This record gives sequence, C-alpha cells and structure tokens, in this order.
Amino acid sequence: YYETLAREYIIGDGDCVVSRLNEKIKDIITAVSQSRIVGIIQPILDETELYFFKSGRNARNTHHSKSAEAVEYRRATGLDCLFGYLYLSGKHARARELFIFAVKKQSELEE
Repeated sequence: YYETLAREYIIGDGDCVVSRLNEKIKDIITAVSQSRIVGIIQPILDETELYFFKSGRNARNTHHSKSAEAVEYRRATGLDCLFGYLYLSGKHARARELFIFAVKKQSELEE
C-alpha cells in the first residue's frame, strides 16, 4: 500500500515519463528511504500505529536487501506493516496524511 501511495503521489505531481517515474519512486520506496521516513513519522504515530510498526519491525527476519543495512530493512518492514494495517482497517486518510507529511518533511530536509 505504501508503494501505491508513492506512485499516486508521483503521478499526481504531473511527471509521468516512465524513466523519471521509476527514478523518483526509488527515492521513496527503497528500504533506506523508508527507514528515513520512519524517523520522520514515528513521533506522530498513535499507540496502535506504533504497535503495528514495531510488530512488523520485530518480526524475526534474517534477510535484508543488498542496498540496506539490516536495521534499515527491519524499519522498512515495520513501515510496510504499519501501512498494511492502515489499509486493511480502512484508515486510508490517515495513511495518506502520514505519507504526505513524511515526503514533504523529507524533501525539506534535503533542501
């Protein structure tokens, strides 16, 4: 669901050239980027959201991607779990709110 929000966000921006779309999407959906986003949204998560993030993050997992450290990969997995929970519980507005907040905050930090 997180990746779907990312693609909607990029396409909604009006830049739909496929090669640029894929470049931009990588900046948002890689484990490293997702780990950074966790750091941005974690302070504004409610107790239930934090529970689902931690549940996904703490899942036993010996696998991690080649481009991310194990900690970054676990945090990204927790973020996916959080957004999966929001999607399945019908909290689409909250998911979009968190996503937009994180992406805007991340772009401010990069400037």
